[in-house]
Amino acid sequence: MNDALAIAYAKAALAAWDVPACIPRLIKNRENAVFEVAGPNGTRAALRLHRPGYQTDAAIRSELVWSQGLAQAAMAVPCPLQTRDGDVIAPVADAGRVASLVTWSEGEPLGEGGAPFSWDTDRQAQLYHALGAELARLHRISDTLTLPDWFERPRLDVDGLLGEAPLWGRFWENAALTQGEKALLQEVRSQLQEELQAFSKDADFGLIHADALRENVFVQGDGVSLIDFDDGVFGFRLYDLGVAMSQNWDLPNAAELAAALTEGYGLDAKSAALVPVFTVVRAMASCGWCMPRYAPNDPALITYTNRAVKIAKRYLDGKPVYGV
Repeated sequence: MNDALAIAYAKAALAAWDVPACIPRLIKNRENAVFEVAGPNGTRAALRLHRPGYQTDAAIRSELVWSQGLAQAAMAVPCPLQTRDGDVIAPVADAGRVASLVTWSEGEPLGEGGAPFSWDTDRQAQLYHALGAELARLHRISDTLTLPDWFERPRLDVDGLLGEAPLWGRFWENAALTQGEKALLQEVRSQLQEELQAFSKDADFGLIHADALRENVFVQGDGVSLIDFDDGVFGFRLYDLGVAMSQNWDLPNAAELAAALTEGYGLDAKSAALVPVFTVVRAMASCGWCMPRYAPNDPALITYTNRAVKIAKRYLDGKPVYGV
């Protein structure tokens, strides 16, 4: 969907809400098209045109019910705004999508994947400590919420991550991989399955953000908040920490960031030692995620596959996952 068409659809979608007439400002046009708009009473809000075929309407409503519960528990997260009809989503017929409108999140992103941090290393560690604490808070509060019977979000259990039909795709079949690399990822998949099966017996499992990348972590002062719960699932709580480290795994200070993150979360040493495993799991999942989105020779796809191969080799060789 080109930008001009996305803006036209956004204008049409806003008719479902009692909002002032405005020209939506396109923020990003990737998985979802996201806009800054004037919400009710002229306040800033974020309008999303959800990607077709990714989540059901019930799953999108569930995401918004979940985030509303978090907001009511005093977490700074995007909170849904109701349509004129009292719903939290509205169809955009010509676009084949649904739209949602949520409160605006203040702050600046923690960073951008593939780009150097703008913060010095001490500040990075402080912010990852804060992120660990925020993820722990998210998990604690999510466990206290009373969710409707129709609540629906995907599951990222062992099968959802590493089974025959992973939620994000059969990563070992990525067309950018050589035959040798495909065999390598099959080997790492088998070893990860064994490790997660053993771990899962006593694992903390529940609602998780599942996409706490730098772009989805907003910084305000010494605190952080989370945005974009679109990928939220029922999953291993440690996966959230593994995801947070997936953009940092090869940095010179990766081990220090991981230590700050796990300390902020409150993990014991045994659990903290499993976070790198979940970073490997995320690298495999991303290798599957990129397959339907990019051509086999696209630089973006090759970046994801190269990361998966490099991190798989470290894991299988018993080398530290984090660091140069």
